[in-house]
Amino acid sequence: MATITINNQNFDSESLSDEAKAQLTSIQFVDVELQRINAQIAVLRTARTAYANALQAALPLIPTGDTIKLN
Repeated sequence: MATITINNQNFDSESLSDEAKAQLTSIQFVDVELQRINAQIAVLRTARTAYANALQAALPLIPTGDTIKLN
């Protein structure tokens, strides 16, 4: 028997209606998915930074003061 708090009001989860239990289950699922996606975003941001650093290292060095003309 778990107690949940919604809008500063406590409820016994076992006493909720089937509809309320279903909605609570959906919210819990979405919360887990949001955590998973946020973790994936953090991994992708880290990878992007690593790729950008690798790209920067792979570019030819241009001495300071030199200009490059395109076209």
